[in-house]
Amino acid sequence: MHPILVNFGWFHLPTYGVLLVTAILGGIYTAMRLGRRIGLDSSLVLDYCTWIVLVALVGAKVLMVLTEWSYYRDHLGEIFSFSTFMAGGVFYGAFLAATFFTVWYVHVQKISFWKLADVMGPAVALGQSVGRLGCFSAGCDYGKPTTVRWGVTFTSKFAHEVTGVPLGVRLHPAQIYESLATFVIFGLLLWWFPKRKRDGDVFLAYVGLYAVARFFLEFLRGDEDRGFVFNHLLSTSQFIAILAVAGVAAVFIWRRVHGQEKLSEKPADQNEHGRSRVGAAAH
Repeated sequence: MHPILVNFGWFHLPTYGVLLVTAILGGIYTAMRLGRRIGLDSSLVLDYCTWIVLVALVGAKVLMVLTEWSYYRDHLGEIFSFSTFMAGGVFYGAFLAATFFTVWYVHVQKISFWKLADVMGPAVALGQSVGRLGCFSAGCDYGKPTTVRWGVTFTSKFAHEVTGVPLGVRLHPAQIYESLATFVIFGLLLWWFPKRKRDGDVFLAYVGLYAVARFFLEFLRGDEDRGFVFNHLLSTSQFIAILAVAGVAAVFIWRRVHGQEKLSEKPADQNEHGRSRVGAAAH
C-alpha cells in the first residue's frame, strides 16, 4: 500500500488519484476504439464519456451516503469532507446513474442505446480493474482478516485516518481480487465483441459477469461502510447484484421471445456532422 505517490512538502499527489485518472483514460480510449469498429463517431463517444465520468462519480458518492445515512444524517458536514471525497464510493451507484444518463443521452442524440452500451462494457471493466488498484493503494474497500499467505497488512496511518483500514492486521486483498476479476471480464468481453450476435449482448454479458463476481467477492470484504440489507444478511452491492442478474436474464428472454434483429451492417446512427449536440454545446 502506498497512498501518497509524490510527497514534496506541502504538495501531496495521491496514488489513488493517479490510478483513477489512468483508469478513466484507459476506459475512454477503449470505448473510442471499439466505437469506431461499429460506426460510432469518435467525437460523439468522447463527449459521452466526458459526461458519463462526471455522472458516475456523483452517483457513486450519492449511493455511498445513502447506504450509510444512519451516520451521515448525524454528521451532515462529513458528506462534503475530504474523507468522503477520497473514498471510492459505491460502484453500483455510479453504474445506475450512468445507465439512466445513457438512456436520456441516446434519446437526445438519436443513436442506438445497445451499440453505445456494447462499447462501454469492456471500457468500464478495464477502468474498474485499474481503479481497484487505486483502492488498494489507498486502503479503501479492504478485505476481512485472514490467515492466508497472500494476505496483506496495511501500515499507513494516513490511510487509516482517511479510509478506516485496520493497521497491523493481515487482510484479504479484496481490491486485488476484484482488479483481477474485472480484468478477466475485460478480456472475455474483448474476445466476444466481434462474435456478438446482437447489439447489447456484450453489455448484458458485462452486467451479468460483474454481478456474479461482485456477489461472491463481497463475502471477503471487511469494510462496513458499503451498507447492508435484510438485517446484515446481504450487503447493498450483493442485493443489487441479484437484481442485476435477474434483470439480465429477463432482457435476454425478452429479446429471444420478441426476436430482436441481429446485427446489421449499417453504421450506427450519427448526427449530420457526426458530432454530439450536447458535446458541441460544451465546447
